[in-house]
Amino acid sequence: MPNYNNMAKNLTKRSEDYSKWYNELVVKADLAENSAVRGCMVIKPYGYAIWEKMQAELDRMFKETGHQNAYFPLFVPKSLFEAEEKNAEGFAKECAVVTHYRLQNNPDQPGKLRVDPKAKLEEELVVRPTSEAVIWNTYKGWIQSYRDLPILINQWANVVRWEMRTRLFLRTAEFLWQEGHTAHATKQEALDEAKQMNQVYADFVENFMAIPVIQGTKTESERFAGAEETYCIEALMQDGKALQAGTSHFLGQNFAKAFDVKFMTKEGSQAHVWATSWGVSTRLMGALIMTHSDDQGLVLPPNLAPYHVVIVPIYKSEDQLNAINNVADTIMTSLRAKNISVKYDNRTTQRPGAKFAQYELQGVPLRIAIGPNDLENGTVELARRDTLSKETIDLEELQSKVTQLIAEIQDALYVKALKFRDQHITLVDDFEAFKATLETKGGFVSAHWDGSEETEQKIKELTKASIRCIPMDASQQEGKCVFSGAPSKQRVLFAKAY
Repeated sequence: MPNYNNMAKNLTKRSEDYSKWYNELVVKADLAENSAVRGCMVIKPYGYAIWEKMQAELDRMFKETGHQNAYFPLFVPKSLFEAEEKNAEGFAKECAVVTHYRLQNNPDQPGKLRVDPKAKLEEELVVRPTSEAVIWNTYKGWIQSYRDLPILINQWANVVRWEMRTRLFLRTAEFLWQEGHTAHATKQEALDEAKQMNQVYADFVENFMAIPVIQGTKTESERFAGAEETYCIEALMQDGKALQAGTSHFLGQNFAKAFDVKFMTKEGSQAHVWATSWGVSTRLMGALIMTHSDDQGLVLPPNLAPYHVVIVPIYKSEDQLNAINNVADTIMTSLRAKNISVKYDNRTTQRPGAKFAQYELQGVPLRIAIGPNDLENGTVELARRDTLSKETIDLEELQSKVTQLIAEIQDALYVKALKFRDQHITLVDDFEAFKATLETKGGFVSAHWDGSEETEQKIKELTKASIRCIPMDASQQEGKCVFSGAPSKQRVLFAKAY
């Protein structure tokens, strides 16, 4: 059993080394760990429980907007992968490729295996970095008429992108995600779909994860490979770096033309269909950790916590423990009746202090402690993880108080993150102020841009800041590019990013 007491004490402070703090927290809070496969991770039960909550809520939201789940193959024939040129080029450097289908004993090294040279595949298989190719090849057989449209499909899957520099949850060679792939009869329907799903992501991240986001579109150089427009939600982490939390792509007719997916229109003519794709991944786990957590460990919004409340008994005798067990059973029944998830930790192998340290490190929103004095007085001690405050509550008031605090904590975490985000959006009009803001304050820098990829890349080379998005709600505003001085009609958001 890990010594959570020592783990909490030894957690690096954010102010000392934010990256080290993050890496330690992921491991020490029992969310995930590195695996034997380079760049891949093992998501542990506590971390996976959080992902399952994300998955369940997103799945509900997708189905409410008319989408259905399906599953497509992990392997994509190389010829299919190459069919849409921009998509293939965009992902080529990250692809893992299967060339053989069998191993055999190695006669030169007894007990070892080697690739069977006679088992070479006729066509190499790409391990999916994304599924547009195999899905659009499938859609060709599903679509003949306007009556077959729209097709609104989502899949929950794993993908492989052979990243060279990895970090748990934020960037791994294999990760879990969902990817939606839709087909439409008209351009406007596809555009509406792409915008709708970006809004679904924004609603989920803000209302469920308590993370404020900015909706916008990507510049041409930052778009998904093969997309005509990429909508995105951008969040800001506590270290002042941005994180792309989700994207939704209007693919035009690029994939339909690449895979010759046509349909008979109502008027009797043949036309290529219009497409979208959209996805979020376990990267959201990284966003969750970095937005809310502190030097004591995880801070979880109640909506995502594996359990809302943990009960810890404090006792000296078996009689006291038995009496506390009875009180705990009553509390659990009362709270569960209100759909509040509760864990009762009556392990005898750990002292109460170690349990307190564990649940503080793991971010459980509320902790109830019951001791001998509480038995006499009909009370409990109730502690909040987000503020680290404690109060004594009468048992009769506990259910209503816990219900109130769960809603209060969810709202408070969003408000705190929103305040931080808004305080770290800085308007600048000259390049010296631009560089100084990035170095001393961080966050989003709102500045004019002349619209050229040359300027965009030059700024990135000089500052390591990229254009995170062109905000959807930004009004047209005449100005001069912060770098080139050329005319500009709108501010965009720059930031250093994960």
